[in-house]
Amino acid sequence: MRDSAGILSVRDLVAAFDTDSGQVTAVDGVSFDLQAGKTLGIVGESGCGKSVTAMSIMRLLPQPAGKILGGRVFYGDEDLASVSDERMHEIRGAEISMIFQEPMTALNPVQRIGKQLSESLLIHEGLSKKDAWDRSIELLQMVGIPSPEVRVSEYPHQLSGGMRQRVVIAIALACNPKIVIADEPTTALDVTVQAQILDLLKSLQDSLGMSVIMITHDLGVIAETCDDVVVMYAGRVAERGPINAIFNQPQHLYTKGLMSSIPRIDSPRKEKLNTIEGSVPSLMNMPVGARFAPRSWHPSIQEYLQSDEFATVRPDLVNIGEDHWVEDCPYVRTF
Repeated sequence: MRDSAGILSVRDLVAAFDTDSGQVTAVDGVSFDLQAGKTLGIVGESGCGKSVTAMSIMRLLPQPAGKILGGRVFYGDEDLASVSDERMHEIRGAEISMIFQEPMTALNPVQRIGKQLSESLLIHEGLSKKDAWDRSIELLQMVGIPSPEVRVSEYPHQLSGGMRQRVVIAIALACNPKIVIADEPTTALDVTVQAQILDLLKSLQDSLGMSVIMITHDLGVIAETCDDVVVMYAGRVAERGPINAIFNQPQHLYTKGLMSSIPRIDSPRKEKLNTIEGSVPSLMNMPVGARFAPRSWHPSIQEYLQSDEFATVRPDLVNIGEDHWVEDCPYVRTF
């Protein structure tokens, strides 16, 4: 049984891929909770494991290379990591759905929008083809697409990027799921359309009462939409907690580095943005100790990097406030 009141509880999730060079672990012991009706943000640099975490929850890792090696994903009292494929097929789309990162690849280019919207309605809701088609028009109208009765018969290439993203959102919401996982839903959209998509997701969440996992590298999106935040680095959780605690009192050097890299409106013109020195370690050569340590600016960091502790001991997460957790290593903390 799970030990949280969250609608979704991820515990010690481990996911890996088989490659020509051996098995690489992309998600290494990730844990977090999604509360009912709330939005949880997962943020981090590209390659930190955000999308792999989402695909693991949905059991959509590429096969046969992708594998869930350990951990549990509780949805109610069911462990999604071990339920049958048939049960997962029932849950996927009907109770938990996903907004994929790139709508042009998420949508089938040779099928009309209406047919793609109707698919989950036919499978999960048992509607007739006519009722599913009519419902598809209603869904397009719900997500703000003009002339939905015309658009429903068009193909993805006939729509703008923003409209395609709205279609993907409509497909995700077709069966009124309890949880929606939004994987970089505003990538490649201009700022005006980004704002429209985020406003749409927020209004739909309020009206439908769904819970949302928002995956992004954009801290501005996190600040605008989320109640809680998980900061991931190199496949692990560096810090997690309520939005105000993370933004006002970041306790991990990586979180602090991300915050300092955000452009400020009051900064002098043409001032260079702050950057985090160094790069993410290779998945084939991940350290056992604190993974951010090689990029840390702690004055005694070299001492730690050369120690047996760095080579053999993985830091736990320590609770430092109400639901606020940070990696328990003094060389990567701000305190």
